[in-house]
Amino acid sequence: MLAPDFWDDNDAAQKTISELNALKNLVDSMDKLDSALEDLQVMLELAVDEGDESIVPELYDSVQAMKQEVEQFELQLLLSGPYDKNNAILELHPGAGGTESQDWAEMLLRMYTRWADSKGFKVETLDYLPGDEAGIKSVTLLIKGHNAYGYLKAEKGVHRLVRISPFDASGRRHTSFVSCNVLPEIEADTEVDIRPEDLKIDTYRSSGAGGQHVNTTDSAVRITHLPTGIVVTCQSERSQIKNRERAMTMLAAKLFERKREEQQKELAEIQGEQKDIAWGSQIRSYVFHPYSLVKDHRTNVEVGNVQAVMDGELDTFINAYLRSQLHQS
Repeated sequence: MLAPDFWDDNDAAQKTISELNALKNLVDSMDKLDSALEDLQVMLELAVDEGDESIVPELYDSVQAMKQEVEQFELQLLLSGPYDKNNAILELHPGAGGTESQDWAEMLLRMYTRWADSKGFKVETLDYLPGDEAGIKSVTLLIKGHNAYGYLKAEKGVHRLVRISPFDASGRRHTSFVSCNVLPEIEADTEVDIRPEDLKIDTYRSSGAGGQHVNTTDSAVRITHLPTGIVVTCQSERSQIKNRERAMTMLAAKLFERKREEQQKELAEIQGEQKDIAWGSQIRSYVFHPYSLVKDHRTNVEVGNVQAVMDGELDTFINAYLRSQLHQS
């Protein structure tokens, strides 16, 4: 960072600063744990030397608090995959059910936005298609922060809602599904080969969630990758050039994910068994009626406070999933 040409490439400089801050956080966390352990040892020695049992409850509470801090620190260390530290691209797509599913998608959008805010992550809306009556038909978010993908990869799959529908005059119970896809943000030219002749690029006018985002120029960009049929759209920026750059980044992420899934299929065939890639499988149920419960079907973790989960308290599920993956590997 002290090099005279450090700021010549602003993007590279920002990445270096982000990496530095992440490493500093790890070191600071380790120093705090080390100091806390020393304090606990002093308390224990004091209690033993003086035979003072009144210190025991405070010592017990301190040990439990440190245990939680150690587990959180361990989780940070577990996120050591090649793309865990990257920003995350998160997409929500309602299933069949029209307004019901579209409203559920908007509820999940709020949930993930609140979770990201609690982590200090920045959320940018890359693409947004509102529902006809309520909710959203689809949304693509860029969630920027250290280990954003490492955490959010735990959310990939189908999310199921059971509730009394606010759109049903008869007050009947409905079940809705929304698929969540999560990809790491990767550089367009580093992991996959994208040839210009394989691309069909269209421009059109933006249509945001509100009037403040709507443009009068054709700044929105749609890119179709002809060999695979993959389509990405971006309308978050007023500049067509910026939207094109972001769309290319999204395309690179999708092509990388496709490549990774093909490799997983090939490995499964070699091993003589079929692996479920997880896309399209139900990972979690959110039950509002007849009782209140959120259950993750992969780890069997349950939380009774549905509203807290919808307000972004997802760490219980994310942490359990990450630990389960560690044990499997």
